[in-house]
Amino acid sequence: MQQPPNYGAYPHPAAPHGHEQPSPGQPRAAYGQPPPAQHPPQHAGQNPQRERIAHVGQQFRTVIQNVERVILGKTDVIARVLAAMCAGGHVLLVDVPGVGKTMLARSIAASIHCSFKRIQFTPDLLPLDITGNSIFNLRKKAFEFVPGPVFANLVLADEINRATPKTQAALLEVMAEGQVTVDGTTHVLPQPFLVIATMNPLEHDGTFPLPAAQLDRFTIRISMGFPPPDAEMRMLDVHMGKDVAIQALAPVLGSEEFLGWQKLLPSIYVAESVKRHAVNVVTAMRADSACLTPPSPRATLMWLRMGMAMAMLEGRDHLLPSDLQRTAVDVLAHRVVVSGQRSGGAYVDYVVRQVPVER
Repeated sequence: MQQPPNYGAYPHPAAPHGHEQPSPGQPRAAYGQPPPAQHPPQHAGQNPQRERIAHVGQQFRTVIQNVERVILGKTDVIARVLAAMCAGGHVLLVDVPGVGKTMLARSIAASIHCSFKRIQFTPDLLPLDITGNSIFNLRKKAFEFVPGPVFANLVLADEINRATPKTQAALLEVMAEGQVTVDGTTHVLPQPFLVIATMNPLEHDGTFPLPAAQLDRFTIRISMGFPPPDAEMRMLDVHMGKDVAIQALAPVLGSEEFLGWQKLLPSIYVAESVKRHAVNVVTAMRADSACLTPPSPRATLMWLRMGMAMAMLEGRDHLLPSDLQRTAVDVLAHRVVVSGQRSGGAYVDYVVRQVPVER
């Protein structure tokens, strides 16, 4: 019987092109140009759908341009966050303080006409402080439910690792179910419901690391990185003005239009060979003894959805293997545990490059 390949013994790539997860404080590679079009089989009546997808691509660029009025030099990060939101997922931003993690979430919420709430996580934060609680109304002589801050379209969970595991689990349960149950009554969250959580990787005192099972709830984990020098110069001009830059942002996309993005996502064509490539990659990781915690089937599904979102937001109606390759580290790196001192991002990048694409 042929032994499965061992992807554990590999040389670290010196500079993976657009895939390696940057360490905190380092800039990420520039957001790649759309790959050349490869059209799927033609079907009658497909033109209206392509027109809708092309319109979504235009809206996507408009949102990015609006956010870039505040967040400068981070087009790739903004695009990945919007793609994860389009895929119906949640985002984990891990980076040092002061690089714009909170401002990015606020700018996206200001660009999309939706409700926004921020939760500052602290060790004394309780689960009911997040989900809401039943309060006794003396006039009505009955308990009334008072919604917590999770009842918003976009929720910023700032420094999520500073809360206790019980409070973290309360938020992550809401992320998975899209509803809150208090005193036996279930309350459905408004749609769309998206969470952007932030973590500071430098400080460990007074923090509670997220277990692997909870990290799996996030579609992608990315870092902001420092802006290029030219972008930082422009940032100084923008934020040293009399007016606060983010207060000048006006919505350029309605919440219903954003829901239309999510509803249009299943119409993206995915060839069998592309699905087979994704399965072959995760199977190779599961067969590798160096990968102590391989990706789950849910990770495979999120990976495909993330690639489909990237394709649709670029105005294409079909998924390419290159869409999977450039999103692999964002989606899979925080889900794998590799033996030794190896980086999860470098490991995922290496395996994706080694597994051939079936034609």
